[in-house]
Amino acid sequence: MPALVTLSGRTVRLEPLSFAAIDDLVAASGEDRSTYAFTRVPHGRDEVASYVGAAMAEQAEGRTLPFAIRWLTTDRIVGATRLMHLEYWQGPMPWPPGTRSAVGDIPSVADIGYTWLAASAQGTGVNRESKFLMLSLAFETWNVHRITLKADVRNHRSRAAIEALGAQFDGIRRAESRGADDTVRDTAYYSILNAEWPSVRERLAMRLGLVEAA
Repeated sequence: MPALVTLSGRTVRLEPLSFAAIDDLVAASGEDRSTYAFTRVPHGRDEVASYVGAAMAEQAEGRTLPFAIRWLTTDRIVGATRLMHLEYWQGPMPWPPGTRSAVGDIPSVADIGYTWLAASAQGTGVNRESKFLMLSLAFETWNVHRITLKADVRNHRSRAAIEALGAQFDGIRRAESRGADDTVRDTAYYSILNAEWPSVRERLAMRLGLVEAA
């Protein structure tokens, strides 16, 4: 499984999810529940504790790398996110020379998902910088082939945020899962490929003010 890491940016720090974050996550998830129409977010201490425990169990199996999102502007944990559905494309034969490939305990592809924020942190840039930090880890440290992002097809706000990252729309998987509102959910799929990361990185860095436009 990938090593646990803390990812630090200008206004966001992604810290390995742990039971120590439960109280902060309870407070964050309880601010304004009306913003979670299409996102399954734990509510109350019991649900949050179960959510954290399940994420950490998947982490121990090498299937996910979950984070608590700390907003440095306020020094509060304001949500959670994770690199998930980690796949390891290993086989009996080595990859051809020059092929960009993760090996050993490093994932070959991953999803970014289970992202939610307290109402007070939404629309502040916290989500964008969190995604930038995870994408940088995945492409620059793990050297993954692909990152997948997805959203309920009805969640226009989340879909717009994914598209603003520079992810490419792959299509809609119909009746993909049970939705947060307990309906059958159609899911919009997006992806970023390894070869696309340099241009996506440059675009995101400019939006985050990390570099100046030419």
